[in-house]
Amino acid sequence: MENNLLITYLLFIPLAGALLLLLFPKGKESSIRVFGLIVSLAAFVLSLIVYFKFDPANAGFQFTQKFIWVEKLNVSYFVGIDGLSLVLVLLTTFLTPLTLLSSWKGIQKNVKEFTFFMLMLEVGMLGVFVSLDLFLFYIFWEAMLIPMYFIIGIWGGPKRIYASVKFFIYTMFGSLLMLVAIIWLAVYASGPLGVFSTNLLDLYQVGPTIAKQIQFWMFAAFAFSFAIKVPLFPLHTWLPDAHVEAPTAGSVILAGVLLKMGTYGLIRFCLPLFPQAAIAFAPYISVLAVIGIIYGALVAMVQKDMKKLVSYSSVSHLGFVVLGIFAMTQQSMQGAIIQMVNHGLSTGALFLLVGIVYERTHSREIADYGGIAKVVPLFSVAFMVASLSSIGLPGLNGFIGEFLILIGSFKSGVLNSWWFTAFAASGVIFAAVYMLWMYQRVVFGEYHATPKLEHLTDLNAREMIVLIPIFIFIVWIGIYPGTFLKLTDAVSASIIHQVTTASSSILLK
Repeated sequence: MENNLLITYLLFIPLAGALLLLLFPKGKESSIRVFGLIVSLAAFVLSLIVYFKFDPANAGFQFTQKFIWVEKLNVSYFVGIDGLSLVLVLLTTFLTPLTLLSSWKGIQKNVKEFTFFMLMLEVGMLGVFVSLDLFLFYIFWEAMLIPMYFIIGIWGGPKRIYASVKFFIYTMFGSLLMLVAIIWLAVYASGPLGVFSTNLLDLYQVGPTIAKQIQFWMFAAFAFSFAIKVPLFPLHTWLPDAHVEAPTAGSVILAGVLLKMGTYGLIRFCLPLFPQAAIAFAPYISVLAVIGIIYGALVAMVQKDMKKLVSYSSVSHLGFVVLGIFAMTQQSMQGAIIQMVNHGLSTGALFLLVGIVYERTHSREIADYGGIAKVVPLFSVAFMVASLSSIGLPGLNGFIGEFLILIGSFKSGVLNSWWFTAFAASGVIFAAVYMLWMYQRVVFGEYHATPKLEHLTDLNAREMIVLIPIFIFIVWIGIYPGTFLKLTDAVSASIIHQVTTASSSILLK
């Protein structure tokens, strides 16, 4: 297998699997589920091959493949990965088969269509992370919206239509601004390059030379689109609705991967393409990130619905990631990237666990539970590990990311204030308050055998198969994060160097 074709094969496997699924006749739900799982596992195996062939010391893009797609516009099919892309590709291919397995019993209607949309969603997410042409990136960015819209709209809760439309409109609005900025950037690049270009590597050379005033507008268009996807306060209002109404598999993918597309975009495009604007905007965006950390935590504290509580915790946790990105130090950038993975694992596990009890009791209300540790001990232990991971307990994955972000933010010359770190650190305390409060109310106390809880049973073998791999990585990253940090060390240093060098050289002129 040629190395430069690996990324194309990675995109082709779930795409071909999704199209082949359409040939399956109705009534073959069991075969459809098995086929979808096999396809997603094949993509995961191929991503592991990419991982083992990847050179972490190389900060550049690897496994690149390029050919002209639209010749008149100089638009290419140009794909490749670096350390940043790789960790998110692995997260995507790791979570997709687990979500398909988790929905084995929960999704009973239109199984073929559900599996088709999940595989197409995987194609869109992978495409976003591996695209090195801005036009190709935009195609995948928009294509990913369609399957998620249907997953929420068809298999979601009572208010699923409202939630799916809100999700679609928010993201689409931001995307259109980004499209304008992509065209503007490509046209601007035609001056120094002599040709209209959406090639990211070419634009990395041109972007930093753009006049500061124009950079500001381009940066604002890109950053606004990505901030909606993160979501950064105050653009977060679509998220709780989408999370609460989405089926469990949709919530896991939404929290685990889709939100990371926003933070990925900030690192991949906003910082290196517009370094002067990024440094100028950094304190203001960091203020919004810190507000999001505290606001998300405070709102999570007063939630009565477990799924909504976990949703607002995402607003808080992603605030940490954005703060780490715009602190622009090696530690904070490393922390931000590893925290993207950490959030995908811990919040994904929490959504899976909430979905498991919801399938049995049809209730997510915290008040409907209490004392269930006596009835479901395995579930209670799993819920405890996921909760402590989300809080950031030392020895589990969440601690590593938050610690690096806080250390890096404290040292940041761009932010140049310890207040950011002080206020962000309060979010860790608040996280302990709302997560432990929920855990105590649900798991401990007096058990009452109400009609809603009479069908409550402990984790079965399939559910344990879904959860155990996630918990392995939660502990692995917590105890030995070097395995994962070394993948992103070179690329994070390279991005920070790109921003500081480009901005300082232009200022000297």
